[in-house]
Amino acid sequence: MAKSKTKSKPKAKPPAKAKSKLAAKSKSKPKSAPKSKRKALPTGMRTVTPHLVCADAAGAIEFYKKAFDAVELVRLPGPDGKIMHACVRIGDSPIMLVDEYPDWGVLGPKALKGSPVTIHLFVDDVDAFAARAVRAGAKVTMPIADMFWGDRYGKLEDPFGHHWSVATHLRDVSPEEMRKAMSMGA
Repeated sequence: MAKSKTKSKPKAKPPAKAKSKLAAKSKSKPKSAPKSKRKALPTGMRTVTPHLVCADAAGAIEFYKKAFDAVELVRLPGPDGKIMHACVRIGDSPIMLVDEYPDWGVLGPKALKGSPVTIHLFVDDVDAFAARAVRAGAKVTMPIADMFWGDRYGKLEDPFGHHWSVATHLRDVSPEEMRKAMSMGA
């Protein structure tokens, strides 16, 4: 006679220690969209995008349109009318803007008494570009001149305190040629 196989009941597991909600959350993996469906870089944006704080962002947008031939992409005013987010495109590059919000620590270069940042623009005709910017209200801080590194180059400050270097590339120069020109006081 065959022995009947009876299944024995599994032993009960000891009760699990209670975990805090924080501990449970910290061990869970964050949910994110699958990489194939999510774009890390939105269409039309660049990996590095300047985000300028201006005392008058609306005025800055109008200045950039006149001076730098910017195209306004978006403008989102807050309930008080101040710009909470805006974006323009200069050439092929987006520039984001926001009004100053001192209560949040968001201050532009004029409130900070200057800016250590210079934004560089390559343009087709630096002389015409700088002349248009000056007519629109920019100040020349370094006159346009041919430089030893191969660009015709100069610097501007816009009416909102942001610094811009502008250049037209004239020729390729090797690092060795640059070092030699620098050592000769170029």
